Amino acid sequence: MSIIIKNQQDIQYMRISCKLAAEVLDYIEPFIIPGVTTNEIDKLCHDYIVNVQKAYPSPLNYQPSPKNPPYPKSICTSVNSEICHGIPNDKPLKNGDILNVDVTVYKNSYHGDTSRMFYVGTVSPQAKRLCQITYESMWYGINQVKPGNYFGDIGHAIQKYAENNGYSVVEEFCGHGIGKVFHEEPQVLHYGRPKTAARIESGMIFTIEPMINQGKKQIRFVSNGWTAITKDRMLSAQWEHTVLVTEKGFEVLTISEKMPPIPDFIKI
Repeated sequence: MSIIIKNQQDIQYMRISCKLAAEVLDYIEPFIIPGVTTNEIDKLCHDYIVNVQKAYPSPLNYQPSPKNPPYPKSICTSVNSEICHGIPNDKPLKNGDILNVDVTVYKNSYHGDTSRMFYVGTVSPQAKRLCQITYESMWYGINQVKPGNYFGDIGHAIQKYAENNGYSVVEEFCGHGIGKVFHEEPQVLHYGRPKTAARIESGMIFTIEPMINQGKKQIRFVSNGWTAITKDRMLSAQWEHTVLVTEKGFEVLTISEKMPPIPDFIKI
């Protein structure tokens, strides 16, 4: 399947869906405290998306293949050693946990996708550093987005920065094209070599969402058919933005008021 180049109407609607997704993360931040359950976080996000935004949470009942059971919740909540696709449950979060909340909002027939790391109470310096380096890794990847560059340039930038800081990059999951379809071409790897894979063109929209491990890159899946965890049970972190390729560079569509500051090395 070829990569879809979005037209101006597509882009207009994608801006709306992406803005809504980012605003869900802003909304949920004050509720992420020790003692809250990820099921409670899921319900708050679901109600906000449906009742306030008048939209739909894309993950709910999503089934990418018959091998996967339908996803049972409205968001993904990945705690500590969970790499991605953590399913909300009734276990209370505890002081020192790190949490990824992954939100996709469906509005006007378009999906907007973003995720963010949150600290539960007071976390260790080691956990903070992992989250910060992962955030910066994502932005190093985003900084490679411009017409004429290659998708391999994105992955290389992420991998180089993460590994230079002593971390490993999960290779089993990747970013993806997005629009009227939740997951479409291209696959955006978070590792690789410069000037490889497809060329980046104006009008493409895709996510960049590196998963960076504190320990080794190997993963394993748990029995629920969705969640991946680090094989060595060390911490993992992930951030995600949806990005539009413009004529001269990029536009991050999932910017919001309460997101962490954009790193100084990014010139927007």
